[in-house]
Amino acid sequence: YGDFAENLTIEGIVLHQLPLGTKLKVGENVLLEVTQIGKECHSDCEVRKKIGDCVMPREGIFARVLKGGKVKVGDDIEVLTG
Repeated sequence: YGDFAENLTIEGIVLHQLPLGTKLKVGENVLLEVTQIGKECHSDCEVRKKIGDCVMPREGIFARVLKGGKVKVGDDIEVLTG
């Protein structure tokens, strides 16, 4: 984990398929909102150099913090609807 200096790495949710504006509850208090799917890969991308492909343009997501707090390993992540 950590090839992209990500802040969170999760399992069990296909994040890049979430619509923009989707809210995610992390742990007890943290609330995030998906703002961007994908990001153009730069020419010096170490991942692309090492393995020949970079998933960031297809699968990287970005979110803004609506409510901050502490996140710890094992916290549940809930996709909020409506």
